[in-house]
Amino acid sequence: MLEEQKDYYFNEEGFMVFTAEYHQKRGYCCKNKCLHCPWNYGQSENEKKINR
Repeated sequence: MLEEQKDYYFNEEGFMVFTAEYHQKRGYCCKNKCLHCPWNYGQSENEKKINR
């Protein structure tokens, strides 16, 4: 069962956004360039350095 704020939240536009914790629990990267991807898929090298 998903838990709001821990696994997801709703952004200002009303979209559900999954958290990094949710992605970690799922255990793999879906390669959809998710906002909170713990594997940094789809981020530029500068974004990866900032997020470390």
